[in-house]
Amino acid sequence: MSKARPTIADVAARAGVSKGSVSFALNGRPGLAQATVDKILAAADELGWRPSNRARSLSVSKAFALGLVITRDPAVLSSDPFFPAFIGGVESVLSTRGQALVLQVVTGGPEEAAGYRRLAQDGRVDGVILSDLRHDDPRIDLLVELGLPAVTLNRPDSDSPFPAVVLDDRPGTVAVVEHLLELGHTRIAHVAGPAAFVHATARSTAFVETLAAAGLEPVAVEAGDFSAVGGIAATQRLLALPQPPTAIVYANDRMAIAGLGAAQAAVLRVPDDLSIAGFDDSELSEHVHPGLTTVRADPFRFGIAAAQTLNQVVDGDIDVPDVELPPAQLVVRRSTAPPPE
Repeated sequence: MSKARPTIADVAARAGVSKGSVSFALNGRPGLAQATVDKILAAADELGWRPSNRARSLSVSKAFALGLVITRDPAVLSSDPFFPAFIGGVESVLSTRGQALVLQVVTGGPEEAAGYRRLAQDGRVDGVILSDLRHDDPRIDLLVELGLPAVTLNRPDSDSPFPAVVLDDRPGTVAVVEHLLELGHTRIAHVAGPAAFVHATARSTAFVETLAAAGLEPVAVEAGDFSAVGGIAATQRLLALPQPPTAIVYANDRMAIAGLGAAQAAVLRVPDDLSIAGFDDSELSEHVHPGLTTVRADPFRFGIAAAQTLNQVVDGDIDVPDVELPPAQLVVRRSTAPPPE
């Protein structure tokens, strides 16, 4: 027979206090001496006591869960390097607080709004992390309407009552372009992310402005979708130009790695004939041949900061400030070199 799960009464008996005192200590409520709190927590640890989320939610009107709605094709998401690491960072915070992450993957349109409504329904989550911000993002007003606390990943370009966790993409993009300029490239192209996304636009704007500061214009800015298929198609269009680029900067590593393969299939040597750079510093970027020059973001740390900040909001902290993470940094590998003679 399995051993019965320890209860608050067991913890109270072990610590020599009332069940009410145990409840106060375990829920972080004021009113107990610190020595008493320490004794109760030690007793709970000795017994292996763990909170029942159902009981906790009934007593404090919380779900003890945070929500994340990802608008992606599930097939594309399965090979995405960002979200698994980001979710790992979120979970590293939630696991220490006895919380769960409620994840929904949707394909956009009405299904996306319905996903947020489902999370708000019957208090299934205490708050949500808003990713992939769009221009004039309608989800901000929706979350206000639903009364759902939230944190945004980067700052929206419209009014928002929610704190933001900011990882500035622009310095990394500027550093990539300046690196290529220093190598001697003047014909540089960009494969951008979806134009609807604020962070994709920030990267492409930084690309164009950095070239302009050097007195240059891009060979082209090709639309991409962050997928490998989109990266291949955009690369093929660039290589078919009458004056193709000698360097291509991609808005993420997945498109860059796929573009590297497309260039090699076109019998181009990377970096001798064509330099390629990505963004994210995903795990594969170091192990492809040649190793990919890219921009190192830290999605795991991004996830930690997002979960911590949202929990501050959920816990009732007033005026939770935006969190500024260190900007993404250039990582130079062997996929970039001076242009061919």
